[in-house]
Amino acid sequence: MNKRYYLLAGIMIILGVVLAILPEKQYYKQIKPKELLAEINDPARYVTTDQVAQKIIDQDPSIVLVDVRSAKENEKFSLPGALNIPMAELLNTEYTDMLDPETQDIIFFSNSDIYAEQAWIVAARYGFTNIYIMKGGLNCWVETIMKPVPPPSTASNYEIDLYEFRRGACTYFGGGNTIVQTDDTKAKPVVVKRRKKKSVAAGGC
Repeated sequence: MNKRYYLLAGIMIILGVVLAILPEKQYYKQIKPKELLAEINDPARYVTTDQVAQKIIDQDPSIVLVDVRSAKENEKFSLPGALNIPMAELLNTEYTDMLDPETQDIIFFSNSDIYAEQAWIVAARYGFTNIYIMKGGLNCWVETIMKPVPPPSTASNYEIDLYEFRRGACTYFGGGNTIVQTDDTKAKPVVVKRRKKKSVAAGGC
């Protein structure tokens, strides 16, 4: 059995545990496990840190960034304008009311991919659409956006342009000294910061 199957099995185990601890309330229509597995295998559910940076810079109203780490971690460092909804609180009515998957793209992120993957699976299981994961999380954000590495002299025009974009983004976000904790597993759900829901224009990642 290859590593991909082990990964999928692990994700489904995590999903079962998460669903067991979530409050028993009526949410969106649940999709079948087979359909969920098909969506899990779709790479289109990921967006890059570069894409997220561009959308923040453009002040794109069609996205909602959701930090699913603890409030304590969120206070230390997060992305501009992101909502902080800890993983175990994700499907509480007071928080789902802030998210409108029909008119906005919801982008989950954590330190790495662990919590964001769990959040995506839970949201997808309950019928949320237009949901994405920022690939690599804040660790990748620091490496690519906050501390971009110059390309070699043999780099392609694409690589050079990407580096120039990242340099500009680094300046925009005031980068250089950001440190992110890499271990998602130690974070505990706590009270989240909330914002009033605003109506936005539709759009896609």
